[in-house]
Amino acid sequence: MTKIYIDKISSVTTNLGLKHEEKLTDQLSCEMGTVLAVQVLEDKSIYNELELPSGRMSKLKKGDILAVALGNRMALKGFVGQLPKKLQVDDVIHLLNFGGVAGVCTSANVQEVGEPLRIRVLGGITRKGKLLNIGQAALYKPVQSMKSRVPLIITTGTSMDSGKTTVAIEIVKSLTRMGMKLAGAKLTGVGAARDLFKMYDYGIYEGVSFVDCGITSTAQMPDAEMVAVAKGAIDHLSKSEPDAIMIEFGDGLMGKYGVEAILRDPQIQANVRFHIGCARDPVGAVGLADYCEAIGLPIDLMSGPVTDNNVGKEILKERKRMMTFNAFSPDNAWLDLVIARWAVEYQDAA
Repeated sequence: MTKIYIDKISSVTTNLGLKHEEKLTDQLSCEMGTVLAVQVLEDKSIYNELELPSGRMSKLKKGDILAVALGNRMALKGFVGQLPKKLQVDDVIHLLNFGGVAGVCTSANVQEVGEPLRIRVLGGITRKGKLLNIGQAALYKPVQSMKSRVPLIITTGTSMDSGKTTVAIEIVKSLTRMGMKLAGAKLTGVGAARDLFKMYDYGIYEGVSFVDCGITSTAQMPDAEMVAVAKGAIDHLSKSEPDAIMIEFGDGLMGKYGVEAILRDPQIQANVRFHIGCARDPVGAVGLADYCEAIGLPIDLMSGPVTDNNVGKEILKERKRMMTFNAFSPDNAWLDLVIARWAVEYQDAA
């Protein structure tokens, strides 16, 4: 085994507590979560940063040595990539997201993110003779049956970049200022900590994502496994007795990350007290509302770019009689609905 100095440690490996000096092995695995040391092979002018465990974004330069973890990605507006089928030292793979998930890119939205960054495998990072995997530092495990009865507030979108995080943090801010104790969860997507950090900025006291279950990406996960991971996260956060858990889903309802499977689950549906939808346009908003109603989890409030002015708001009011909320011009009319629901629940509990 050889020692190596790592310049930049990716956020997807945070729970392992990697040091800048680690040991390498040439005995590699293609399993999701396998931690590798890699070298950046080129400079890029766009999509050229790595999220560090602190949340800080660091620009990548040719020659940088990184700690990354293997995973899949199925982004509508980014890279599509998969786990390598075989892997050895000096193989060239790709960095699939800014959180440090790596794999073999098979398709890219070049106009927005450019070509995928090529990285050369230097070896697997090892401790005590064992190849590291982020699953070895998981904070919680999947569960088949959820014990939690903590109320859930969820944000569902038509796609990535539809406004989910923006509205989630605005809701967190408002409820925290009212005195509520909120936890937060990112249940689907590709490993990165940015969205949870934003929730922390506005008031959650504890947060987890699927990465904390040892998963770099929920892309292409079987439905049953995805739902079990979601339930594990909710049960884990519920131990500290929050008043509610704010849940955000990466990607959209019809993406490849398991959102629909989670929304369809009866146990999770039973805990949802407030459902926020996000869309970029009226057709998407109406379609999202209709679909969620059909699967048994109607949307209470529509947000996202579709609400940026009165055009979209009026269409949704006419078509769906739907309450709307714009996070950039917020009003608190929605709070009446939330407060009414919590009041009924607390009365029932009493």
